[in-house]
Amino acid sequence: MRTVIQRVSRASVTIGGVCKSSIGKGLLVLLGVGEDDGQEDIDWLVRKITAMRIFDDEAGVMNLSVMDIGGEVLVVSQFTLMACCRKGNRPSYIKAARHEISIPLYEAFCRKMSEQLGKEIGTGEFGAMMDVSLINDGPVTIILDSKDR
Repeated sequence: MRTVIQRVSRASVTIGGVCKSSIGKGLLVLLGVGEDDGQEDIDWLVRKITAMRIFDDEAGVMNLSVMDIGGEVLVVSQFTLMACCRKGNRPSYIKAARHEISIPLYEAFCRKMSEQLGKEIGTGEFGAMMDVSLINDGPVTIILDSKDR
């Protein structure tokens, strides 16, 4: 699994002109699911993301996690994170999991994230054309790949 994590002041997902989810201060997590991903990848990423110290403490040092600040999380599926761009100019998505694999894993990731935080999270809609808005706070943007542990 690959993620792009952005520290945000606020973020939202709109589908067909209707807001599906919105959050205040917290994390926007874009999630790509690969063909060989499983529960171990979910467990590792959720632990890592929720404990990552990327929010400022009272001294202005990035020393607090999203859990420490009581922040919110919005998770959006994004198969294009699995793109391979080694050859030519057209990305290949052959390493992205098919729907029958990626939908259950995306949903399991969202459930695990919600359980870890102890509250509901925002989500996109798998496979939908989504407009994602965000105010990147910092900016702070981090890429995590569960295969690079």
